[in-house]
Amino acid sequence: MTAPARVLVTGANGQLGQLVVAQLLSRGVHVIAGVRSAEKGADLAAMGAEVRIADYSRPETLATALAGVDRLVLISGNEVGQRVGQHSAVIEAAKAAGVRLIAYTSILRAATSPLPLAVEHKATEEVLAQSGVPHIVLRNGWYSENYLAGVGPALEHGAVLTCAGDGRFSAAPRAELAEATAVLLAAEDTAAGRIYELAGSTSFSMPEFARHLSALSGKDIACVNLREADYAAALTGAGLPEAFAQMLARTDTLAQDGALEDNGRDLEKIIGRPTSPIEALLKGVVAPPA
Repeated sequence: MTAPARVLVTGANGQLGQLVVAQLLSRGVHVIAGVRSAEKGADLAAMGAEVRIADYSRPETLATALAGVDRLVLISGNEVGQRVGQHSAVIEAAKAAGVRLIAYTSILRAATSPLPLAVEHKATEEVLAQSGVPHIVLRNGWYSENYLAGVGPALEHGAVLTCAGDGRFSAAPRAELAEATAVLLAAEDTAAGRIYELAGSTSFSMPEFARHLSALSGKDIACVNLREADYAAALTGAGLPEAFAQMLARTDTLAQDGALEDNGRDLEKIIGRPTSPIEALLKGVVAPPA
């Protein structure tokens, strides 16, 4: 099976983008890394990627970036409130350039999700459908790293804070989501029109997360379930911007109704093995008790 001639990855120097580039390169794909400036592409060039300027906020850069591109990985932008317009500009430029397949990184069950972040993803999926460009949708669940980032404060204060109650999270590491993206984009027989719900093979609740953390660290880590407003205030007090803290708190509340749980195992099927469970990932970041 021959890999596609040229695959452009937008947002290529982001946390997910870098991993997608590396995975595609490991499969012998000619990767074009789309970045906002040449300086941001230096590391990607050293990896072996061709670097082009592809700035969501500068539509004039897109035609040149997409010239000769066979497939496009459109990694969603991070400017909430502006993403539909930015994504639409990329899709329009890809259509004009004759791109044969677009893979868009959306959010879990975007069409029906109550999550605040789903609104722009759903709208982008609709733009894609109306564009007529062959495409697939990669609906990524929550990243495991979102929870691993809280290990330090939890160990320091002896508590995991949440407002998710017993809600479950089918999280997966960015690396495994990037691997799935590369598998699909490097395969010639990937069919357009598919929507993939990409989530972890197993799920966990925040009380379970706290129990795993306690067992691994040898410390008694409590799970403290707060009211949504109090949890948002705690996040703001920890230094997060207020709007972002409120969004995270709303997401946790909605997780109680299954907004971030998925049992379809699309991700596992694509990469050919179960995803890494949260307890295994915690072992990599928690020092065992002396």
